[in-house]
Amino acid sequence: MASFVRITVLMWADILAAYAMWVMMTYLTNVWKLNLTHAAAIINIWGGLASIMPIGFAFVVDTFMGHYAMLLVSSIAYSIGLGFLAMSTPPVLSKSTGNCSAYQPECIGDAQKILYYTALALIAVGISGHAVSLTSFFNKQTTDQTEDDEWKLPFQCVGIFTVLLVPIIGGIALPYIKPWSIRFGIPAICTVVATLLFLSGSWSYKHDKPQGSPLTTVFRVFVASASKISHQCPQNASELYEKCNLKQPAVPRSGGLRCLNKAAIVLPTPTKEEQEKNRWRLCGVTEVEETKIGIRMVPMCMTFIIFGVVISIGKTYFIEQANHMNRKVGHLTVPLPLFLMFYDFAKAQFTIIYFSMVYCFGGSGSKRYGPPTGIAVAMVFSVLCCITAAKVETRRHNVIRSHGLLDKPDEKIPMSIFWLLPQFLLLGAVDGISESSIAKFFKDQAPPSMTTYLTFFTHVLFGLGIMASVLFAYIVGEVSEKRGKQNWFQETLNKSHLDKYYWTLAVLSSVILVLYILVALCYPYRESAPEDEEVPPNGDSAQQPYEDNPQCCCCCG
Repeated sequence: MASFVRITVLMWADILAAYAMWVMMTYLTNVWKLNLTHAAAIINIWGGLASIMPIGFAFVVDTFMGHYAMLLVSSIAYSIGLGFLAMSTPPVLSKSTGNCSAYQPECIGDAQKILYYTALALIAVGISGHAVSLTSFFNKQTTDQTEDDEWKLPFQCVGIFTVLLVPIIGGIALPYIKPWSIRFGIPAICTVVATLLFLSGSWSYKHDKPQGSPLTTVFRVFVASASKISHQCPQNASELYEKCNLKQPAVPRSGGLRCLNKAAIVLPTPTKEEQEKNRWRLCGVTEVEETKIGIRMVPMCMTFIIFGVVISIGKTYFIEQANHMNRKVGHLTVPLPLFLMFYDFAKAQFTIIYFSMVYCFGGSGSKRYGPPTGIAVAMVFSVLCCITAAKVETRRHNVIRSHGLLDKPDEKIPMSIFWLLPQFLLLGAVDGISESSIAKFFKDQAPPSMTTYLTFFTHVLFGLGIMASVLFAYIVGEVSEKRGKQNWFQETLNKSHLDKYYWTLAVLSSVILVLYILVALCYPYRESAPEDEEVPPNGDSAQQPYEDNPQCCCCCG
């Protein structure tokens, strides 16, 4: 029970940091006075890196560190990062000159900028480390307990309720706190407390030794095939190398990408035994075929990047729009994190509804074709989301002009914030359906040894899209001002033309949808994995450790 609480309190950092980063766009535009594209670029580059880093951290965990060490390092990084974030806000450590009692750009010096960007890097490390190890380490500590489950269940429910209650109350209360130093300081304090509680139980945790990473196999195949680039593959495929306990490879042999087959060539010299000892010079046929499967998935995976591009507008431009609209409902002010709750609700519910319909009405082919169809459905939702956002932004511009607010960027626009609710819900549907569909697609089609990394592969694709949105917005802005026209992205939101940018995203999403359909129709689908085989959540590799040092002893013939 004690270990249960000590580990689950680490969720404080994840939830409260999510609330803090959700309003980061408003902090950069209101306090730092950055223009629209500059602030969005900072948020999107950070968000992209935070999505890509977990796959590298997973490799480090499986190869060197183990889950406990990763949790320890990431929790400390979280604590320091959120602390630096709070310290980077004016008037903390403000310049000695001028009136710096308010949140103004002149109060932000070089020291605060260094603290801020260092904080973002450390928070990204914390998020990535928790994404890799929190679930796995928790499962390791709570399995095979000798305590009576019926006695333990009520206490676990109380523990979960207590752990979740603090960040939920904090997330609701944070938007009503005016000083940014306190708004960022509360998550920092909670994270420090959670880290200390986690450390207090270090002596009682069960530790795992690193078992090796399946990503190493991919690198080995490329290195081994490159080292034998001048050798010819044997005409008889049975002469290629395979593990002694496999009469046939775990995956069917294919005729394409024959250059990688060279990794399984057994050279006449040195001796076979000496080659077996050098795992970077000789790989089994199964390892080669699994690498080929991964390469063949690349064209389809490239189309998934559009999801990251579309999702990126949710935490940047959507939030900036909401920040300048009327948030009053009676005498109450609607906090921006409320839309995060709507977003998460739509993400969960649309996913449940879609896959329930697929498995109820899809027949025998629903398991194989449900995920690819879900990806297409998510792309349709992304088009609808961009169209809806464009129409709402056009209406918002009409209100701005009719009330003469074009040159008054700090004035609230007399238009309810709930006009943005449909696009937030549609964006949640895009995120939920695409993430689940891509994960299920990887589960069915990815190499068997890579199942523990499937969630991370999905996040990498989204992260690439989020970072690509920065370049895409820059290109769109440069093209829009050709022939003396005004750039769609101006210093203030009121003068910008986000509606035209959203229309461009809708067109891009439609083009990618057509391209995806063509690629999906040509893709050679493998048989789906059995229904009782589940992908470990969050890339949990603790349940089925990967043996990175296979003992190969013969050449199949």
